[in-house]
Amino acid sequence: MAIHELTDEQINTWTLEEKDTWWLKNVYREGMPQLTIRSAFTGMILGGLLSLTNLYVGAKTGWTLGVGITSVILAFAMFKVFSKLHIGQEFTVLENNAMQSIATAAGYMTSPMISSLAAYMAVTGHVIPLWQTMSWISVLAILGVLFAFPFKRRFINDEQQPFPEGRAAGIVMDSLHHGEAEAGLLKAKLLIIFGSLAAVVRLLQSEAIMGLIHLKSLTVPEFLDDWFYRLTGWEPSILGTPIKNLTLRPELDLPMVGAGGLMGMRTGASILLGALINYAILAPIMIERGDIVPKVTATTTSGWAVAGMDVPSVKVKVDMGFKQITFWSLWGGVAMMTMASLVTFFAKPQVLISAFSKLFTKRSEETTDVLGHIELPLKVSLIGVPILGAVVVWMAHSYFGVEPWLSVVALFLVFAFCLIAINSTGMTSITPIGAMGKLTQLTFGILAPKNIQANLMTAGITGEVASHSANLLQDIKPGYMLGAKPRQQAVGHVLGVLAGALLSVPVFYLVFLQIHPAEAFSPDLDAAYQLDPDKYPMPAATTWKAVADVLTDGIENIKVSAQWAALIGILLGLVLEVARIRSKNRFPLSPVGLGLGFIIPFHTCLSMFLGCFLFWLFEKRYPDKEEKMNQVVVQNQEPICAGLIAGGALMGIAVAVAELFVPGH
Repeated sequence: MAIHELTDEQINTWTLEEKDTWWLKNVYREGMPQLTIRSAFTGMILGGLLSLTNLYVGAKTGWTLGVGITSVILAFAMFKVFSKLHIGQEFTVLENNAMQSIATAAGYMTSPMISSLAAYMAVTGHVIPLWQTMSWISVLAILGVLFAFPFKRRFINDEQQPFPEGRAAGIVMDSLHHGEAEAGLLKAKLLIIFGSLAAVVRLLQSEAIMGLIHLKSLTVPEFLDDWFYRLTGWEPSILGTPIKNLTLRPELDLPMVGAGGLMGMRTGASILLGALINYAILAPIMIERGDIVPKVTATTTSGWAVAGMDVPSVKVKVDMGFKQITFWSLWGGVAMMTMASLVTFFAKPQVLISAFSKLFTKRSEETTDVLGHIELPLKVSLIGVPILGAVVVWMAHSYFGVEPWLSVVALFLVFAFCLIAINSTGMTSITPIGAMGKLTQLTFGILAPKNIQANLMTAGITGEVASHSANLLQDIKPGYMLGAKPRQQAVGHVLGVLAGALLSVPVFYLVFLQIHPAEAFSPDLDAAYQLDPDKYPMPAATTWKAVADVLTDGIENIKVSAQWAALIGILLGLVLEVARIRSKNRFPLSPVGLGLGFIIPFHTCLSMFLGCFLFWLFEKRYPDKEEKMNQVVVQNQEPICAGLIAGGALMGIAVAVAELFVPGH
């Protein structure tokens, strides 16, 4: 069924009352099931599981990926099968829409754990108790919902902003439920096939699990160069540093291949170029100069007897790897990404101006609330925002030691940032949380100098609340296109928040902080904190921490060569981003991608580049949309990539949990 939409002339000339009346008559599906028990349960289960894929991808790349379309395809296929087996009816399109609202909200819940909270724990060395993390991220997310709904009528009903990612989800749902069933089932099959492939490969990479089931001979190495080293016994080096220590090695990481497939050739090539410059050129030079210093540890063991006395022997271990390299390289990369993000943020002043001008434009004709019976009542936000705002102020002081007045200032900034984030997301699907977080850090660097905890957590407040506001309206857009009841989507978003927090937080502590279940409720979690930066580099947290370090400790504490790298990064970020904007996105390099290559291991960058390169190659080789390969691969790029990400990430997390209980591991 074709989606009914207003023309540009109608959007520009009709009053809000006329638009709402038209929508109620032509689009709204009053009697169709929407937020049912099965849609809520399915959304919470799929959303909770898919939130774990965002934990995995975010811990490796610093990015979180939308899980809405993945959940839509899975739910459609699942209930299609149930219907054919006569054990249930097919999902309605509005049930699927409500389900994706819940699932997407759950997927968003991982963001603080890979950014502000991880940075806070890295700075202080203090592990926040699990229940505090769960309550903190849940309250921020629900506060974002309450901030968003007063803006929904303006940006969706009246301005009819596109929200491109949400619009794409609406079109996919409409085509699945009202188009050819074979095309929808093909997407589901491809997602499941590639998900299973990635899961099997990840299981075969676990020596502990394969050894436990007596199949160790079938173990597949994570790094493909291990075979080369075993066969030749030779380890090549650059300026005396083994290339393996420089992370210059191929990795079999299918989730990262899938992530690369979704990012596009320009970004993927920029990431690989940045990684080559950093790890193959700059890092070996800085190691030779002594600016990158290895970690030296000494262990004492019982040695030999001399004159009847036991003389201890000291064993010295010298480690040089990703963690030591990023102590130097992150400054250039972070400076480049931050400058590029700020240039993008301020490059379109009309986005900022229109956000505020639209809010305060008087519209005398808006006298009748045509949709008052299905919209979330405004009083819910008017009452809820002050109450939850007070809870956030108390939590920030109690959990993180942030002075209450600083949190209050952050909440006032939230109002402005929500406007900007919603307007930007509505027009481009890009939520500039990174840039806004840096602006908050700069603001509180002035208001609370030398207070690194306040710097991080106030930025966490503004960033997360604004992010959830913008993302909620992105979720509501397909519902508006398909005729759903908005207040039910708001309830669904809250259900997703709870599902994401309940599953992703314990997994974060168990897998990424490596806190054993027996120690999870210990009063001294700090002793159990063992984040592995080589395996999970947490680039987003690294960026947040780097900005906070500079604002609190001063740039003079950074090595001189790293200061020069930061200055060059700032200039490159400015020049390259201006070139991208002036060329209308035809410039071949992405400064954000280039900078990211400095804070992610080379092997991860290589895997992501391989993903985007393969899909680019298929698109060039099979450009005709009538060709079978184009229809199967090119036109189904998203479900294939989503399968690789979901299957590999979920199995990776399952393996990490299982290995905790393997004897001797």
